[in-house]
Amino acid sequence: MSADLSPLIAATAQWLTRAYAPGGGALDSVLAGAQARQAVTVAAWLRYPTVLDAGLAMVAGPGGSARLDWLAGADLGEPDEADHAWRTWVDEVVASWAAALLSDRRLAAAAVAAVGDSDHALGLPVEFRRLTAPDEHDGRAAPLLRHPDLVASLAGLHRGELLGRLDAGHAHVA
Repeated sequence: MSADLSPLIAATAQWLTRAYAPGGGALDSVLAGAQARQAVTVAAWLRYPTVLDAGLAMVAGPGGSARLDWLAGADLGEPDEADHAWRTWVDEVVASWAAALLSDRRLAAAAVAAVGDSDHALGLPVEFRRLTAPDEHDGRAAPLLRHPDLVASLAGLHRGELLGRLDAGHAHVA
């Protein structure tokens, strides 16, 4: 049974969609959010592969978005209490890994294969099509989030650790 990483996943996906805004309109917002959530879910499952790892992350807390805000050039001013609260659940490594997955389909496919038999996926019907095989609508909805050059600084922060994790899991990344 999977530990509940939902606060971390929700906050990190929200950060990604705010930092790399969707194309426009309600449908684009929903599609971009779905893509971000799928990428963040896979990244979180890779980062915290066991129920114990996930439980410890929930107790210790993921660290927050301060460095990511600076990296993305976000001018937050003085965030209100509610805005500050969700930002404390953003995981920098997970955000970096998710950006790498969103901007590289082969890497995304390797990551999805690596989490397929993880503690988190056991007994759950998991499908990450919007991450691994985005259609035309997905591409239009999240052009900034999927652009390799635009997310390069974020994706590069912890890319080496992601590749190491995938290599340790024997997923083929070319």
